[in-house]
Amino acid sequence: MHRTDAADSPASVRTLPEATLQAAQRLPGFTHLSVVLPCYRLGTVIAENLRRVEAELSGLPHELVPVDDGSDDGTAEALRRAARENPAVHPVVLPGNAGKGMALRSGYEAATGSHILLLDGDLDLNPAYIGLFLRIAGDTGADVVIGSKLHPDSVIEYPVARRVASAVYFGLVKLLIGLPVHDTQTGMKLFTRKALGYAIDRMLSKRYAFDLEVLAILREAGFRIAESPVELNFGSKAGALTLRNVRQILTDTLAIFYRCRILRYYRSLEPRKMSDPPPSVSVLIACPGDSPLLRECIAGLAAQQPTAPLEALVLPDAPTGVAWPAFVREIPTGRVLPAEKRNLGIREATGEIIAFLDDDAVPLEGWLAHALPYFSDPEIGSVGGPAVTPAREPYRARLSGRVYANLFVSGAYRRRYIPTRVCDEEDLPSCNLLARRELLLRLGGFDTAYWPGEDTLLCRALTHTLGKRMVYDPGVVVAHHRRPLFGPHLRQVARYASHRGFFARKFPENSRRLSYFIPSLLVLGTLGTLLLAPAWLLQAPGFAARMARALSGFGGCVLALYLALAFLAAQKPRNPLSWLLTWLGIVSTHYVYGVAFLRGFFSRTLTREVRAFDHQGTRPPAS
Repeated sequence: MHRTDAADSPASVRTLPEATLQAAQRLPGFTHLSVVLPCYRLGTVIAENLRRVEAELSGLPHELVPVDDGSDDGTAEALRRAARENPAVHPVVLPGNAGKGMALRSGYEAATGSHILLLDGDLDLNPAYIGLFLRIAGDTGADVVIGSKLHPDSVIEYPVARRVASAVYFGLVKLLIGLPVHDTQTGMKLFTRKALGYAIDRMLSKRYAFDLEVLAILREAGFRIAESPVELNFGSKAGALTLRNVRQILTDTLAIFYRCRILRYYRSLEPRKMSDPPPSVSVLIACPGDSPLLRECIAGLAAQQPTAPLEALVLPDAPTGVAWPAFVREIPTGRVLPAEKRNLGIREATGEIIAFLDDDAVPLEGWLAHALPYFSDPEIGSVGGPAVTPAREPYRARLSGRVYANLFVSGAYRRRYIPTRVCDEEDLPSCNLLARRELLLRLGGFDTAYWPGEDTLLCRALTHTLGKRMVYDPGVVVAHHRRPLFGPHLRQVARYASHRGFFARKFPENSRRLSYFIPSLLVLGTLGTLLLAPAWLLQAPGFAARMARALSGFGGCVLALYLALAFLAAQKPRNPLSWLLTWLGIVSTHYVYGVAFLRGFFSRTLTREVRAFDHQGTRPPAS
C-alpha cells in the first residue's frame, strides 16, 4: 500500500478548509466549484455520500451535481430528497442506463462552475483530497488534475488483480496514446470548464474509455495535465473486471488510438459555437393522442437546458384535454398520416429550427445544446443523431433494440441506434431530426404519398435537391422505445424494408446502397440452395446434376457460416436465453427485410401505409 506523507495526509486536508478556499481563490477565473457525481444504484448511501462531500467544501462556493444513470433502486428519489434539503444539490436523472461517460457528460452540461470536479458517487475515493486537487492546480497552472492510484503518495486498499490490471493498462496506454500520466481511470478529476468543454465537444466514448478519451483529446490539444495522490478504499466489492468488460475496454482503447493517431479525428472536427442569439426552436410531435409515452417525451423536452427559445407543438388526432406545460401548444389535426401532421406543424411553427420527434422518443440531456451550434454554418441544413434503446424497456423490447444495434444487422448504419462519431449523413429518421424551417417551407414539407419512408424523401430533398449538408452528432441523442421482438418488431422491419426497396429503384440518391440489398441476396441464396437440395437425394448422373450438387453444397456451407456468424454476433455469455432470442431476432430480421425489400423493389407503386403503430396509446391513421 502506498502512503502519503504527513503534509498531504487526508487528515490535514480535512482540517484546513481555509487552505482549500485559499487554493481555489488562487485559480484564474475561479467562481465556484461544481462537483459532478455519477451514481448508479446508490439509493441507500447517496444521501450520506453527498453530506460527506458537502462537509469537505465548507466555506468554498460550490454546487453538487449528482447524476443518476437510470438506476432502478430509488436513487433518483434519494437525490430529489437531498435537493429539497440542500439548495446546493442539483440532481440530474437520466431516463435509462447510458453508461458512466454519458452520465459525466450530462453532469457537465448541468454544471455551472468555473471548475468541475468529477468524483465517483460511491466515494471509494476520499473527498478529503478535493483541497489538495485545488492546491495542485494552483501550484502547477494545470488545466486538469487527475487522481492517480500509482502516485507514490496515494493510500490505496485495492485488490492485487486490479493493481496488476491497472499497471498493464498503463503500459498499453503509454505505448498507444503516449499520455504522460500513470493512471487514466481513477474516478476523481478536476478540470477547468474550458478544458472539459473542449473534450466533451469532441469525444465519442460513453462507457469504460471515457476517462482515457478525455485525457487523449486534451493532451493532443496542448492542455496541461497534473497528477495528485488519492485515498482509495475499494472494500470487498468485486468491481467490473470481467472478461467482457476487459474486452470492451481494449476495444475502446484501440478505437481511441485509431482516432487519435491514425485518423487525427479530434483535430479534424469543425469548431462549433452557438450563434448569438441562438435560433428559436419548434419541436413537432405527431401522435394519435395522449399516452404515457407522449408525456415522457414532453418531460424530456422540459428538462433541456434553456439554450434557445423553445416551443413544442403536439399534433394529436383530437383534443386531449391535458393541461400541458406553458411551452407546449396542442393542435388537433384529425386522423391523418404523420407526414400531414408534421406539414401542418411546419406551417404553424414559429421557430427558425424545426425539430421532429416521435411521441415514443425522449430527448436526453444536451439534445438541443449539441444540435443547435451546427446551424451557425449556413451550409448545414439539418442535424440528427442516434435513437438509443432505454435501459428500462420491457425484456422483448430490449431484445429488439439489441438486434437493431447489432453490427451484423445494421453495419455502418448502427450509428442510428448507438452513438458513434460525428459525420456527414444523407438519411436520418424523423424520430430525431432537426432542420431549418425556411428549407422545409421551400420544399413544401414532407411528401405525403408514403408512410413510412417520408423522412427518407425529405432527407433526399435537403441534401440532393437543395445541396445542404446533413450532420450526424452522437450527442444529439434520444431514447426511443422499441417494438417488442418478434411480431411487432418484424412488422416494423417489413414496412421499412418494403419502402426502402421501392425507393432504391425510384429514388436511388440515398437508397440505392449495396448494404440494403444484402438481406435480399441472403434470401435468394437460401431459396436457390433449397431448390437445388433434391440433387443430393436423386444422385442423378450428368454434368448438370453434378453442378446442381456443387452449387447446393456451396450454398449450404455459406448458409451454415452465416448462421454461425449470426450466433456469434448475438453473444451474451451470461444469459443463454437472451443469446438465443437475439440470434433468432437477427436471422428473422434479415429474412423478413430481404423479402420485403424485394417486394418493394419490384412494386409499381407504394401507397400510404395504414397499419397501426405498435406502441402503447396509438391507433391507425385514416387511409
